[in-house]
Amino acid sequence: MSRRTILVTGASAGIGAALARVYASEGWNVVLTARREPPLRALADQIEAAHGVTAAVVTEDLADPAAPERLVATLASRGLTIDGLVNNAGFSRVTGFLQTSLADHRAMLQVMLIAPAELSRLLLPGMVERGFGRVLNVASVAGHLPATGGDTLYGPIKSFLIKASQGLHLETQGTGVHVTVINPGYTLTEFHDVNGSRAEVSKAYPAWMWMTADRVARIGFAACEANRPQVTPGPMNTVLVALARHLPEGLALKMAAGHARRLARI
Repeated sequence: MSRRTILVTGASAGIGAALARVYASEGWNVVLTARREPPLRALADQIEAAHGVTAAVVTEDLADPAAPERLVATLASRGLTIDGLVNNAGFSRVTGFLQTSLADHRAMLQVMLIAPAELSRLLLPGMVERGFGRVLNVASVAGHLPATGGDTLYGPIKSFLIKASQGLHLETQGTGVHVTVINPGYTLTEFHDVNGSRAEVSKAYPAWMWMTADRVARIGFAACEANRPQVTPGPMNTVLVALARHLPEGLALKMAAGHARRLARI
């Protein structure tokens, strides 16, 4: 039997790179995509050497509205059949809604909301037709919590991804396709370096609240294989999500405001 192949977006670092390594360790060939080619090439070489699978690289900027269709066309031109999809690419802007440019807002929505929906729509029919597929969407604990002032769109976008994943999970039941959404909390990656909040979050939240990207990736892989609709890694994150379902809105908003103050963003 030929190896399965999974496409991982945002694979150049963090949870995306960790998920690529986990799938490769389980015998999957991987296709790595992100904007930066050098880290993708380095990861591909590492994966092939460590696991004896094929790791292909396709550089693409999902902020371009044409990128999802172009990416899928590139895969087809290379003769690659995609059996799995990890929608991981993402970033945040913590400078405040009014202080962030319209272009940055548009890019965030394109990369984190529209691109996952389009890639899922483009690749799922083939998975259903073949009777096998895996879709793992990387959301966030933030998708279950009130939106944070200063990082206004991030939580709502992740909420969309959670709800959309739940719908796809139900829609693909009995087809051999598993759809799971994972909701990480604070994870040790370069995410907070990129958005400029590393110093604030490191000071505001103790080390025991953080998880490694590899641990998050392993939990996501296992949940998707088990066809769970969603998973929240870590007991503290699970408690936060449970609390969010039951707290009065006023209290929840006060907690979100306190979070923003700790990050010194508003």
